[in-house]
Amino acid sequence: MEQIHQRLKKLRTVLDLSQRKFSKHIYISQGLYGEVELGHREASDRIIQLISSRFNVSKDWILKGEGEMFAAPPPDIQLERLITIYNELDDFLKHCLVEHSDTLLKIQKRERE
Repeated sequence: MEQIHQRLKKLRTVLDLSQRKFSKHIYISQGLYGEVELGHREASDRIIQLISSRFNVSKDWILKGEGEMFAAPPPDIQLERLITIYNELDDFLKHCLVEHSDTLLKIQKRERE
């Protein structure tokens, strides 16, 4: 049976995040998270709570391996990053980003036809 640290690594892999990015999302150091993921340190209740709330992961799955991994659909990290970038741009660059996205979508549609 998988241990908690193995399930946490599995979760991180499913989310396609490095240890650095994963730990940043839950506000702990990469070193601490790495120790937890390797099984050298126990995942505290605080860490489990942060992971559960940030990534919509079932606590039962983290703690016992029971049920579904996600309590809700997993967050789209790339979409969240894109929104953050968009919000930091000035109005002209926001317009450029939207126009560029429209062009990319048209290219994709042509390639699929």
